[in-house]
Amino acid sequence: QVQLVESGGGLVQAGGSLRLSCVASGRSFGRSGMGWFRQAPGKERESVAVISWSGRTTYYADSVKGRFTISRDNAKNTVYLQMSSLKPEDTAVYYCAGQRTALSILTMAQHDFGFWGQGTQVTVSS
Repeated sequence: QVQLVESGGGLVQAGGSLRLSCVASGRSFGRSGMGWFRQAPGKERESVAVISWSGRTTYYADSVKGRFTISRDNAKNTVYLQMSSLKPEDTAVYYCAGQRTALSILTMAQHDFGFWGQGTQVTVSS
């Protein structure tokens, strides 16, 4: 059974930082792109950042460029999201996901990601 488990969420003041982690089990994602997505209350889920299986390619939503950094450790089957200069509008449930198909082209399209975690809440106070 494939599981993606996120951790690291919490309450932080605006301008602060958090580091999210996502550990995968039941399947190796060493040849698959991984990504972080988020859903704020009353809004649709949106793509935040994705990373290729090698880690050499990354894409970010415009709203987080320069503030968030995605990285991965394939030996640990883990992907990270370092979030800095957090804003109240970053408040959301953050989800980790893995691409459906190994060695596929990296995109930010959610339908390309077939394995999802349960999410971790990030709340940024003003």
